[in-house]
Amino acid sequence: MAGVLAAAEAAAPVESLDVVARLLKDRLGAESVSFLITDFSGSSVVRLGAAGSIETGEPARRIPLRGTLYDDVIRTQQPQVRDRGRGTYVRVVAPVTNRGDAIGLLELFLPSAPDGEVMREIAESAHALAYIVIANRSYTDVYQWGRRTVPLSLAAEIQHRLLPTSLACEAAQFAVAGALEPAEHVGGDTFDYVLDRDTVQLSVTDAMGHDVRAALLATLVVGALRRARRAGAALVEQARQADQAMQDHAREGYVTGQLLRISLLDGAAEFVNAGHPWPLRIRDGSVSQISPKVDLPFGVRLRHTYRVQSLDLRPGDRLVMLTDGMLERNAQGLDLSDLIIETRALHPREAARALIAAVVDANEGHLRDDATVMCLDWHGAGRSRRDAAAGADVAGASHPATGLTRSGR
Repeated sequence: MAGVLAAAEAAAPVESLDVVARLLKDRLGAESVSFLITDFSGSSVVRLGAAGSIETGEPARRIPLRGTLYDDVIRTQQPQVRDRGRGTYVRVVAPVTNRGDAIGLLELFLPSAPDGEVMREIAESAHALAYIVIANRSYTDVYQWGRRTVPLSLAAEIQHRLLPTSLACEAAQFAVAGALEPAEHVGGDTFDYVLDRDTVQLSVTDAMGHDVRAALLATLVVGALRRARRAGAALVEQARQADQAMQDHAREGYVTGQLLRISLLDGAAEFVNAGHPWPLRIRDGSVSQISPKVDLPFGVRLRHTYRVQSLDLRPGDRLVMLTDGMLERNAQGLDLSDLIIETRALHPREAARALIAAVVDANEGHLRDDATVMCLDWHGAGRSRRDAAAGADVAGASHPATGLTRSGR
């Protein structure tokens, strides 16, 4: 792993993938090494680069994930070995993941079946590749290009820049992931999270309107929330500053929002609801709606304040925060509670995507409003053992509700 990182650091950002591919090709005798990056929706991958000349059967194009080996590897977060079927090369696909963020896949074609030592080297190299992508993506648009399955409108471009760089995060105490499906005319949804020394903070917001106007309102609120949060402000002050930014700079409109802060030391959770749809929580196999007191959205020109409320969060709970696009008229036939139960065994990353996909399917692919969801699994305070060699596993631990390892299931 150290050798892979050192080789990549010596190369220019755009060339680092090629350097890693050539290194693995030489060390493992691979005929081909390539990196495939996941798109924004997590529904397809794009092959960004390869070393070697063997034909893989897939040109450099977007490859739908559903039902493929790639989908299986991303979902399980376990490397897979397949005989190519022509008796020549063996195909190995490994997850490129960091802290639960499924960045993509490392694919190799080897002259013979790999033993345990080779598989460990491949897994470690794939994990190192995740660090390389994270370190280099701020210097180049190559990774941004790979994540776009369709051209973005100006509103969608603004909206995506408001999202966290990694759409998922895993720590010993929790795992969180968000997914957003823009409407045909972007509706201004955003989600955000940050991991501090002693807390994890989450937010979901929904700006009134569509297209660039909604994106600009979302920019105001997200910018104000981040500014206040980074200054160490409490939740109520974060909400006040978001509201004040709307009052000062938006001539009209409003933004609903939900802010959540959880202590990593004792699990105490508090939140603010600014006119936003209530969250759902699954505990012991049943789903309940959390019904907090609701304050006015950010930007409403009436005298108002914000209240911080406590949230009952226990180890083994999954919390689902969403926007009203998940409740669209055409999606009312969906039972979100049933879907949340059905996806409980999935990692929050996969569960969030599955919930979004169900809403998109119910609307036949044509959303009138953005659909956004954040899934948080709370494992409990005081957990610190991690083994991240292959991407996102907590050493020796299993999910309290399912018994599945938390590496990616």
